[in-house]
Amino acid sequence: MKKTPLTEVHQELGAKMAPFAGYLMPISYEGITKEHETVRNNVGVFDVSHMGEFLVSGSKALELLQKVTSNDVSKLTDGKAQYSCLPNEKGGIVDDLIIYRLGAEKFLLVVNAANIEKDWNWITSQNTMGADIRNLSDDYALLAIQGPKAIEAMQSLTSVDLSEIPYYSFKVADFAGIEHVIISATGYTGSGGFEIYCKNSEVVRIWNKVLEAGKTFDIQPIGLAARDTLRLEMGYCLYGNDIDDQTSPLEAGLGWITKFNKEFINSSNLTIEKKNGSVKKLVGFEINEKGIPRKGYPIVSSTEEAIGVVTSGTMSPSLKKGIGLGYVLSNYAKPGTSIHIKVRNKNIPATVVKPPFFKNNK
Repeated sequence: MKKTPLTEVHQELGAKMAPFAGYLMPISYEGITKEHETVRNNVGVFDVSHMGEFLVSGSKALELLQKVTSNDVSKLTDGKAQYSCLPNEKGGIVDDLIIYRLGAEKFLLVVNAANIEKDWNWITSQNTMGADIRNLSDDYALLAIQGPKAIEAMQSLTSVDLSEIPYYSFKVADFAGIEHVIISATGYTGSGGFEIYCKNSEVVRIWNKVLEAGKTFDIQPIGLAARDTLRLEMGYCLYGNDIDDQTSPLEAGLGWITKFNKEFINSSNLTIEKKNGSVKKLVGFEINEKGIPRKGYPIVSSTEEAIGVVTSGTMSPSLKKGIGLGYVLSNYAKPGTSIHIKVRNKNIPATVVKPPFFKNNK
């Protein structure tokens, strides 16, 4: 079991620890609902140092990234970030990721913790043009400071005006007395805030400074369980649940990051899928009665025809109702469509809705 540089800090804070993606991670501190509401209404800090980081550089960097990712990396300028995915050759997704442009020939890729080795092997196997790739995952840590009060709470720690960093942009600057830290407005919660990339040797100091600076704003450490309910309320995909090696980006509603103005792995087949339409689609749904949808629950029609499966589900702390994501046959994907979620032996009525479920995000 791997550990992050903050593992002992979490244990001292009384966090409930559990294995996640091969790491011992904090799942919760004071309870999921309380931590969820802290991020929605105030400010919280997550340790997400288990995420992977690859540095792709050199004159062939852009060529490699255009080949292996679905989005158009050529649109990036220095200081901008881009959400994308790594298509496989069979129509599915190797992983989803964020690409940061550090320079014209220098890009940082941030990948999911469970897929670090898989992604590394995939990208290096496609690197026929000879781009320089380095795996920095074991050397770098990552904090996510999230919530509507994040800017106000963290401004004293940096000389950069945090209010002037647009969404999916970043600055390389001083933070908490450390130079050359990446301050990125690329959160996963829908409530604003920043992600801080730093070296492992710096993260304990930064964590302590963050909690100290945020004390007057009642900042709290937040576990991964609340991170999951927060992302689900926004309808954000989680790799391994809502997208995987078998799901196409078009089925998953990721057509907006699938750009056909360039050639990339499997783009020809995805072009055909776009033209013909997908057999199934990922949809959001809200439960109309008492009940909590869970991953793997069948989705059926009013006549009990099997039409899909739940990929993510929870009781929404913000909406106080069951919400979820799942794949259904395309003719059931229109918002407003009535469906049923099979919970044990009961068919619970639900309605297809367009995410985000939580719409009051600041």
